[in-house]
Amino acid sequence: MSLGSPLLSATTASSNGALVRRLFGLAWRYRLHCLRVLSFQLALLTMGIAGLSFTGLGIDYIRHQVEGTPLTQNRLHLTLPEAWPYYQVLGLLAGLILLLALGRGVLNYVYAVSVNRLVQQKLVVDLRGEVYDKLQRLSFRFFDANNTSSIITRVTSDVQSVRMFVDQVLIQSVIMVISLTVYVIYMATLSPSLTLACLATTPLLALLSAWHTRRTQPEYAQNRTLVERMVQVFVESLQGIAVTKAFGREPEERKKFETVNNAVLTQQQVIFWRVSLFSPVIGFLTRINMMVLLGYGGWLVIHGQLPLGTGLVVFAGLLEQFSGQVNNVATIVNSVQQSLIGARRVFEILDAPIEVKSAPDAIRRAKFDGRVQFENVSFTYDGAEAVIREVDLDVQPGQCVAILGTTGAGKSVLMSLIPRFFDPTAGRLLLDGIDARRLHLDDLRRNIGLVFQESFLFSNTIASNIAFGHPNATRAQVEKAAHIAAAHDFITALPQGYDTILGESGNTLSGGQRQRLAIARAVLLEPAILLLDDPTAAIDSETEHEIFEALDRAIAGRTTFIVAHRLSTLRRADFIIVMEDGRIVQRGTHEQLMHEPGPYLRVADLQLVDARELAQLKLKEGTA
Repeated sequence: MSLGSPLLSATTASSNGALVRRLFGLAWRYRLHCLRVLSFQLALLTMGIAGLSFTGLGIDYIRHQVEGTPLTQNRLHLTLPEAWPYYQVLGLLAGLILLLALGRGVLNYVYAVSVNRLVQQKLVVDLRGEVYDKLQRLSFRFFDANNTSSIITRVTSDVQSVRMFVDQVLIQSVIMVISLTVYVIYMATLSPSLTLACLATTPLLALLSAWHTRRTQPEYAQNRTLVERMVQVFVESLQGIAVTKAFGREPEERKKFETVNNAVLTQQQVIFWRVSLFSPVIGFLTRINMMVLLGYGGWLVIHGQLPLGTGLVVFAGLLEQFSGQVNNVATIVNSVQQSLIGARRVFEILDAPIEVKSAPDAIRRAKFDGRVQFENVSFTYDGAEAVIREVDLDVQPGQCVAILGTTGAGKSVLMSLIPRFFDPTAGRLLLDGIDARRLHLDDLRRNIGLVFQESFLFSNTIASNIAFGHPNATRAQVEKAAHIAAAHDFITALPQGYDTILGESGNTLSGGQRQRLAIARAVLLEPAILLLDDPTAAIDSETEHEIFEALDRAIAGRTTFIVAHRLSTLRRADFIIVMEDGRIVQRGTHEQLMHEPGPYLRVADLQLVDARELAQLKLKEGTA
């Protein structure tokens, strides 16, 4: 069952205009870094134009020496010393050109380092941290509505798309606009008519870019969806590898992944074909400019209206660099599509509502007594049928309540309301007489210990796993919790004891050992309330006995809710509630419910029959 609205698809989210404005706002945080990068690029632009001017001046000086043509006024307003020998003048110009080349090389290195520091070390790290922080604060409803592979893709590759916007779109676009403006102004000072003639195709480039953008944006959106699907298949195959091998389905799983992988490849080829076609078209249009330059510019030189070196040669160099910047349009347009799709998906996480959070005036309380009251509590998922219906329950401090019910009866959801994984949609949940929504969320959850049916352990030391909720706990406190959970003996038997590093999800331990570590992790907090979600369901009877010894010590003095199906567990409770279809249909002690017709008695009879049959079978085996 979906527990909430999944993230919007890339085609239904906010408009591109609003998204671009938001990306500009993000870049504004790093404006000083951006300005430093742009200042380097302006310096590179200036040095490049100066190098071209020195080259043109050298060509005019050579013509002057060979043909006796007069030296015209150059744009740098440099006067070459007539008294110097020609080789000294040419040596000076060559030295200046070489010095500028060396300066450009050094500055290019500094520019590359600055860009990397901005987009990789600052923006990407900060944004990924923001997304991760937001994920930590989102409710269970969000994670139930969105698959893991989608979230992983957004935190990794989609964050890189935001980097692409700042680096390859925003900065490069500003650089391109500044460069083109400077080139056009400089070319216009050399020859206005030649400038107009050579740049006549520029409006066509703008139209082609807009057309290409409209055509490719849906393709990039589809590409992200296909990649996300591929990641999902990959993650599920790893998580279910044991099932795959057990049923001998490796060939089918390989075929399944090959299908989604080829779908990504096919779709990427469509994008590549369109981008590959766009780039040479842009390049061809810029080559037309050079054709005009040779024809019309050559005519101006021949008729004495434009000097060869500081005129035509410098103009050709500027036009070449102008064409190079225009050719970047293809790259920028391509980057825009990828970055907008990815950025939209990142912002969908950042914009996801935090449904469960502390109120601004939340009550701080370090310790709780442990009284839990449900007052006519109901809970409904978005637009779905109610899962919890008008539950009234008053549990006193230190009492143990067992919850019995069929799958889907609402047992786990009822317990999830206590630590505010969800909030009731009707009624109130009170802790020590205070509405849970009025309590500070951190204080509330630090007073609640949880043990799940299959508890998750981190790839860390055993001591760190036990102290997960209390990282400042001393080793003595950790060991005390392990003793309570009957885990100390097996821990000390391991090669590194409490410093033993567990494998992924604690898979190097048995199910019973993992559960005992989970119990130790819960009791280390010394919580007033303990929630146990069927902790012995997947454990054999011998291990169950060991777990119950640990649970008896953990439960002592704490208000405890335990989801259970076995009579051995239910008997331990002070009273039992039976749930059906989200309602409490029976309540009382084991002895009371055994004399009351209803679902509890039916479950008990079935288990007693099974137990008698098992005893008879063992008796027959013994006599045989």
